[in-house]
Amino acid sequence: MADGETVNTATGTDGRAVFWTPGSQILWRYRENGGPRPHIARPVTVVRDDAELLAVWLAPGTECVKPVLADGTPLHREPLSTRYTRPRTVRRDRWFGTGVLKLARPGEPWSVWLFWEPGWAFKNWYVNLEEPLTRWAGGVDSEDHFLDISVHPDRTWHWRDEDEFAQAQRDGLMDAALADRVREAGRAAVEVIRAWVAPYSDGWQHWRPDPAWPVPSLPADWDRTPAHVSS
Repeated sequence: MADGETVNTATGTDGRAVFWTPGSQILWRYRENGGPRPHIARPVTVVRDDAELLAVWLAPGTECVKPVLADGTPLHREPLSTRYTRPRTVRRDRWFGTGVLKLARPGEPWSVWLFWEPGWAFKNWYVNLEEPLTRWAGGVDSEDHFLDISVHPDRTWHWRDEDEFAQAQRDGLMDAALADRVREAGRAAVEVIRAWVAPYSDGWQHWRPDPAWPVPSLPADWDRTPAHVSS
């Protein structure tokens, strides 16, 4: 995706969805909590995109944008009590380690990520609770909701980041109504896990990226205002 390049739009002139073709390069972004600006941007390659599912590949070594404290300190090194209140900025960095396959169904308040160990030994699924994705000309946007779920190959699961979810509420990053919606979404996600239906039953852990795909580049205008937005 070259700087300023426009990819497939999310809707056609008749208002119907236009889907990205496999191999297209788009941005997967997250807005600041409670704010309009993106503070996470990850160039990804489209694996599948249709009315049922968007699947994308985040390749190892991809240049991304992530939030850090204003002095450059990584967020995970800041005590939780001040992690969300200290001034922040963003910086470019690389996605290290193995790649990530991200799966999202239209309108669903979470996405499911697949992680592997080196050598393609499957590690786990990761349910990221978030606002349903909105599509725009250059990719998809969401807002992270802090609470997550790890799902293991033996079908066991556990909550993750419950402490961050609680701190976000104390710091005013989500009100009681939103927190209730997130908990409800989490319970719905757990029911899908317990039923062991798509995407867990679909064999995505055996998927592999096309070796001909190049690693997408991060465009200079990664934070541009979305156009042609649709859900």
